[in-house]
Amino acid sequence: MTTRLPAAVLWDMDGTIVDTEPYWMDAEIALVESFGGTWTHEDALTVVGQGLWHTARVMRSRGVVLTDDEIIEALTARVMEQVREHVPWRPGARDLLDALKHAGVKTALVTMSMRSLAELVVEAIRADGLDTPFEVVVSGDDVEHAKPHPEPYLTAAALLGVDIADCIAIEDSEPGLASAIASGAVSIGVPHMVPLSSAPTHHLWPSLDGRTVADLATAFESELTR
Repeated sequence: MTTRLPAAVLWDMDGTIVDTEPYWMDAEIALVESFGGTWTHEDALTVVGQGLWHTARVMRSRGVVLTDDEIIEALTARVMEQVREHVPWRPGARDLLDALKHAGVKTALVTMSMRSLAELVVEAIRADGLDTPFEVVVSGDDVEHAKPHPEPYLTAAALLGVDIADCIAIEDSEPGLASAIASGAVSIGVPHMVPLSSAPTHHLWPSLDGRTVADLATAFESELTR
């Protein structure tokens, strides 16, 4: 490989590595409806990629008579139930994570889900045969400012001991992509539940399926030569 590898690859979780967004949507619908409200698929799409405290505030405006923390706890518990039953990989994510480990590239998980859920997903990934998939996990309860603020990605780079400008971030949502771009990471958007806009600030890949470490290196190198 002649192109330069990034110092680290920073991964979003829900919708990027694992297809858990439908789990969140089911949990949101069930909770709002339990208080007599309505929460549509379109409503759920508006909070994809946002921090859970933002979601909680929106749900309270729809009649959920719980505190923000109680809403987050209820949603997370329901999603964890579903994750324990089945962890659905996004296409190509498992293979690319494995290839990065073999190439010696550091990886971090940067998610706005709670740490309890993030650790459950990491354990499921290990059970699937990928040992120590991430050197660092940054979750929604580890940061003061959620995505789209750059703090989550800056925190991950600092914990890894690398310069954020030497990192690639992979995201599936507009708030997540905005966080990655603002942090200074080379940013790759892989749309799933919601479309992502095209702009010079980031790369857009339709899928991770078939993508390799060499592809990441090429994307990283292209930013260095701009």
